[in-house]
Amino acid sequence: MDIDVEFGEEDVEQGSVPEPTEDPDEFLSKNSFRIIYQTNNFFLPQIRDMIEKREAINLRPEYQRRLRWSNAQKSKLIESLLLNIPVPPVFFYEADAAQYEVMDGQQRLNAIRDFFAGDFTLTGLKVLKPLNGLRYTKCPPRVKRTLDRATISAIVLLMESDAERQAEALFSITDIRRLVFDRLNTGGRQLNAQEIRNALNPGPLNRCVIELSRFRPFTEVFGIPAYTEDDEEDFYENPNRQKNSLYSSMRDCELVLRFVALRDPENIRGSMKSMLDRAMEAGLTEDQAQRLSIDFRERFQFLYDLFDGSPFMIESSSDGREKVSAALYDGLMVALDRIWAARQGILEDKDGVLERLSAAKEDDDSYELIVGRRNTAESVKERIDLLQKILQPE
Repeated sequence: MDIDVEFGEEDVEQGSVPEPTEDPDEFLSKNSFRIIYQTNNFFLPQIRDMIEKREAINLRPEYQRRLRWSNAQKSKLIESLLLNIPVPPVFFYEADAAQYEVMDGQQRLNAIRDFFAGDFTLTGLKVLKPLNGLRYTKCPPRVKRTLDRATISAIVLLMESDAERQAEALFSITDIRRLVFDRLNTGGRQLNAQEIRNALNPGPLNRCVIELSRFRPFTEVFGIPAYTEDDEEDFYENPNRQKNSLYSSMRDCELVLRFVALRDPENIRGSMKSMLDRAMEAGLTEDQAQRLSIDFRERFQFLYDLFDGSPFMIESSSDGREKVSAALYDGLMVALDRIWAARQGILEDKDGVLERLSAAKEDDDSYELIVGRRNTAESVKERIDLLQKILQPE
């Protein structure tokens, strides 16, 4: 069952788009870019092999989103392919020479792979009703041959898109990828900010954030089913985890990223979204990601123990129910990070910490600050300062 998590108010940067200060023709000549792409048609067995070998297509389950198609949705795609009904193309991004990441079409590719692997039976077919209940291995020869000859189109955004830009161009390759990604996802369920960050910023930081979101005390505090499966691939099939709102929306990863974004004082500016975007785009080296993993676990475990397994709890002013506060979480995590050397003294003053935090929650102004009612950059700074004083009084 989901735990109520209070994220506070979302602070959005305001302001109008500035008027151009240079000639439009000159601006276009400097900043226009051409998306270089090619279109390929792949037979379904080719798609299956490319995914299974993991040499050409990166179809990691964390890419884009965690929600999976139902068997009925997968079956509908297979039926369309059998009937030669056109299906939308998939879009790849060439991350390295002949190495592709999926920008759009993950669910379709998963469905093709899963059916060939015999992972589900066809169900809910409206036209080919006699095939309902069949797995690929039990399909008649004609059905298998039809699928073996079926193709799916793939549009590949090539690395040359980066090389084509002028040195002084305003738009980076990340900007181009974000633009394409946004245009591809104008239909269906829109991806949220963290899903887009995850899709556009593969690398050590992203992997570290995902790994930390599985940390047992973290999943316990935020009510996410624990990762007890032996095979990592099974993480994404847990039905209870798929129903969890934090997990399915990747806001668990956003919570981890908040610590990364706010522990750098220079990054606390603009909206919370812009802070998170900058932190994700900056990335980390493998060594830095390893250090982050250690720091995050140590600080989270410390607060977990300090508050007897229930840190970051607040009582809602509207209904009196207890909730986990994201603002209190990141404020305490960053405040502790700043005075980590004093952790033994904080532990010895546990009763004092609990008393000071309780008193702050009783004060209307402090309560509003702690729970993120005002989530501007200045309020974030004030919240961290307040919680630092609560943890270690002067």
